[in-house]
Amino acid sequence: MTTSGKNGFELFIFDWDGTIVDSIANIAACTQAALREVGLPRADEERLRRSIGLGLREMVEGFCPGCSDETFGAIVDAYRRLWFSDYSRQPRLFPGVRETLEVLSKRRYLLAVATAKGRRGLDVELEASGLESLFEASRTVDEAQAKPNPQMVLDLMDELGTRADQTAMIGDTPHDLQMAKNARTTGIGVTTGTYGSLELEEYDPVIVLGGVVDLVPWLDNVKAKPARTET
Repeated sequence: MTTSGKNGFELFIFDWDGTIVDSIANIAACTQAALREVGLPRADEERLRRSIGLGLREMVEGFCPGCSDETFGAIVDAYRRLWFSDYSRQPRLFPGVRETLEVLSKRRYLLAVATAKGRRGLDVELEASGLESLFEASRTVDEAQAKPNPQMVLDLMDELGTRADQTAMIGDTPHDLQMAKNARTTGIGVTTGTYGSLELEEYDPVIVLGGVVDLVPWLDNVKAKPARTET
């Protein structure tokens, strides 16, 4: 793992679940409830949690490999209904995340979200969290290929006018860090999700932090400054 910071960051792209929002346990619980509702056995909890962050089909394949399109559709329908009726209200922002994003915004960094959530799900949670105004743009699996395909990152860079060497992807899973590598951007890992630092380091992030709250102190330590100037 590279230990030195990278100067000239302009855009920080954040994963949502497990990075901004403490929601992994809720996603897993909602998935188990959906499986129970459609009459399927309980999924292995570890495999389920490690599939979170991929696209829906890839996620379901992680704990229900080879399921038919009909079964997949039933699981997704049950999950979405249960999520919006109950589970979506339960996740909370990790401590210090709001304040960290506000500091980054005041320092004139561009902030964006790249998530495996659907558009409706992200919009609901952005509004509920009150973070909408801090993010310049976002991409979900409804608009781009699922992680680790680099499309989300490439689309956001194109929309916001940044280069790969000015962009960092922050996330809690190997899917996030592999997406960063595939887009030739900097990866920054956080251990607030399912994966530990040693597992994340295998994907060559510039640093693995304990959480998003540690991003500003790290930037200050490596003297990484935004590339934009006041106009």
